[in-house]
Amino acid sequence: MKFLFTTALVMSVIITSFAQTREIYTNPNFKTLAKDHKILAILPFKTTLQLRPKDVEKNGGPSGVAALEKREGLGVQSAVHSYFLKRKESNDILVDFQDPARTNALLERNAVTYETLSGFTSEELAKILNVDGVVSGTFESTQPMSNGAAIAMTAFVGFSGATNTGKTTISINDGKTGELLWKYDKTLSRGFGSNTSSIITTIMRKASRQFPYDKDFKE
Repeated sequence: MKFLFTTALVMSVIITSFAQTREIYTNPNFKTLAKDHKILAILPFKTTLQLRPKDVEKNGGPSGVAALEKREGLGVQSAVHSYFLKRKESNDILVDFQDPARTNALLERNAVTYETLSGFTSEELAKILNVDGVVSGTFESTQPMSNGAAIAMTAFVGFSGATNTGKTTISINDGKTGELLWKYDKTLSRGFGSNTSSIITTIMRKASRQFPYDKDFKE
């Protein structure tokens, strides 16, 4: 029995290691490039749903999935903003974040759509939005985050096996030079969760200690 318990414990550690990977990059010249930054804009996230054929059909075919991906991307944008706003209210972050409604209105006014967003440089977008830097990202998932089987960002993995996989990438680029200031990659394979806001909060919480705009950030 003791052997079985030890084996189970070891397997749990192995599963957890493979189920979650993380990588954070901070530009070595961050302090110089971002010294005058006061406000950042968060762009809609590029979302990719890797659905099974029957789920594609259930969601209205390719066009329906594209519309769903756009809604998910806007949902992640809003959730990331809410997370940063709470951190700002707690005086943990040294910069402000533009309201997503204003960001999206300015993008639309300048003929920048969700579909064409990736065709613009960070410098161009920062100029359009009148900000010092832009936060962008991608989110890949085998299921929509809005349903009951969405990716979980819980602390432990059970033995029932993963029912969903996903990856998120969050980047911050300088508005003047376009240089990458910070990038956070996180891959997860979990089987629980249903709330976009809580998912993003957990993702960002894990990165907060290495977030360069944090007042307690140490290189």
